[in-house]
Amino acid sequence: MIDVASLRADTPGTQNVIHLDNAGASLMPQPVIDAMSRYIDHEIGYGGDETHRAFASEIDGVYGTLADLIGARAREVALSDSATRAWDMVFYSMPLHEGDRILTTTTEYVSNWVAYLHLRERRGIIVDVVPNSATGEIDVEALESMVDPSVKLITLNHVPTNSAVVNPAQEVGRVARDHGIPYLLDACQSVGQLPVNVDEIGCDMLTTTSRKFLRGPRGVGFLYVRSEFLERLDPVFVELRTAPVVLPNRYELRDDARRFETWEKSYANVLGLGAAAGYAMGIGIDAIWARIRGLAATARGMLDEIGGVTVRDLGAVKGGIVTFEVEGLPAVEIRDLLSERSINVSTVTPLSAPVDMHERRIDNLVRASFHAFNTEEEIEEFVRAMRAIA
Repeated sequence: MIDVASLRADTPGTQNVIHLDNAGASLMPQPVIDAMSRYIDHEIGYGGDETHRAFASEIDGVYGTLADLIGARAREVALSDSATRAWDMVFYSMPLHEGDRILTTTTEYVSNWVAYLHLRERRGIIVDVVPNSATGEIDVEALESMVDPSVKLITLNHVPTNSAVVNPAQEVGRVARDHGIPYLLDACQSVGQLPVNVDEIGCDMLTTTSRKFLRGPRGVGFLYVRSEFLERLDPVFVELRTAPVVLPNRYELRDDARRFETWEKSYANVLGLGAAAGYAMGIGIDAIWARIRGLAATARGMLDEIGGVTVRDLGAVKGGIVTFEVEGLPAVEIRDLLSERSINVSTVTPLSAPVDMHERRIDNLVRASFHAFNTEEEIEEFVRAMRAIA
């Protein structure tokens, strides 16, 4: 069972705000802050290169920590400055050609979606959207029925940015493996929120961020590439980090996932990411997931009782994101009114998930997203505020 009081004591931001924007950027716990501060303080006193050398072993250990978090091996993990950059690195490295088909979901995130459109224009690929099931997640039977020899990639967002839906990543992985199709999982909203194991899911590639449910710093993320899949990818660029052997007439790429890294990065952020992963595993991902789901379900039920408020969440399995609209009030206005009460939420628009939001004819939504450090009392205060606003 989670010690909520201890989590809140570890989280300075809880003294200032009711933070319900964990799907955007969560509040960092003290161990993350301490890890970053140690590095920055040393860099201030001794210099950047010298600090990097002094912390080299600790930095290298982050790969193993991240691998443990997702059930991978350290050599299958690479660091990035964001989840989007990590996703782009592996997606654009896929050998996709004219007539090749990608199967994806209606709730695809805008940054991924625009990359599909870009390659459709540049390389002539075909992008097909798999329909949803009756409860709102990707329809696995429909996915399997759409598979043919032209399908060269299956992509999925584990948890959309604009909904409570938890997509059946493992069932999608079964389809991908049965048909020998590469599988790219966007786990930006799931790592840190719910258990993620790449072997159980069966994905070949996974990307995620630090700043959301993992509760690490901004400006860092990571990717996973299954070792057996690595040579099927052609990196979109190479440099001294990706190619450690460079001679006048030849070069050699790294033989691990770090061939997708760049040499320059924020090492304070890297240590913060590692600390966040260790902190989450110390609490227990299963326990975090159970509490997040419970808090979100409580909030959903209470919002449903407010006149003029419509909860728009879908999913047979619902996670920590709660989306809703208020009759006659734009989402950004509600966000700002809640902010005046020191309650943090965010908003989603058709830009967030272009296909899904247009299909459901939704202009904008308020998004409240919960974490294990949130309390039932904070939900009650949030709901009281919404009653006054609505």
